[in-house]
Amino acid sequence: MKLYIKNMVCDRCIRVVREEFDKLGIGLSHIGLGEVETKTDLDEVKLTDVKHSLEASGFELLDDKRAALTENIRTLIIEEVQYLKGNKPAAVNFSDYLSQKTGYEYSYLSNLFSSETGQTIEQYIIAQKVEKVKEWLSYNELSLSEMAWRLSYSSAAHLSNQFKKVTGMTPGEFKKGNALGRKTLDRVGESKI
Repeated sequence: MKLYIKNMVCDRCIRVVREEFDKLGIGLSHIGLGEVETKTDLDEVKLTDVKHSLEASGFELLDDKRAALTENIRTLIIEEVQYLKGNKPAAVNFSDYLSQKTGYEYSYLSNLFSSETGQTIEQYIIAQKVEKVKEWLSYNELSLSEMAWRLSYSSAAHLSNQFKKVTGMTPGEFKKGNALGRKTLDRVGESKI
């Protein structure tokens, strides 16, 4: 049985979710960002137990197909932007990649995502990229050109302009003051900054 889980955005999240299922005595055949597959189907009582157990750890079991698909879109974007998984070939744009991975037309995904989150997929991708740049700036390990290349920007200037548009400051200003701070991945895209 496949279940979709909101706020499951990192390897630690996977570990916590696995532990919660182990505590409940539910075997998993697969676990990944935003989803698990149980070895057997779960009855309503077990699903309720799973729901409460996950909520206690800051997760949410998604039973609405629209919400589950929206979370799947988020997870695919996080994997590519935050973890640089490389599943999306550089020559393939995000719209085609998301369509291929979900099996839905991009226009449907775009409308669904916008109605569920209040922002476009493009805005969410940009927010994730800006958050990744904040991380890299905090570590002071990469030049702006290297960041732009890794995030598939056409130039460092384009990245810098987009960063300023989202945060209100240049990457250099952020690096000096770090005033905005960083967000947890499940909170990226929730507000303007």
